[in-house]
Amino acid sequence: MYTRTPTEQELEASGLTVEDLAGDPVEVWPENIQAFTLFGQMQTQWRCGMGGATGLDYVALFHKMDRMRLDPGEYEDLEEDIRSMEHEALRAMSERE
Repeated sequence: MYTRTPTEQELEASGLTVEDLAGDPVEVWPENIQAFTLFGQMQTQWRCGMGGATGLDYVALFHKMDRMRLDPGEYEDLEEDIRSMEHEALRAMSERE
């Protein structure tokens, strides 16, 4: 989701095609659908600095979560799930060239 796809020229230079990189669909377990969907909805809410993304805008995240009418336990669990996904997305973005 947060890695750059190689250009056709880059693929051609390495002897690969787009089909070579196509993988199987990733299955999202039912218990993760809510976090996955919310994380996708937050895709335009990254805080960025000179070096790129630094994290999600939690004001926007919490506003969205407040509208979901979650009980306190669900709220905490969903926030932790989003933080885990944010951490991995930042790691993936920092690995790009």
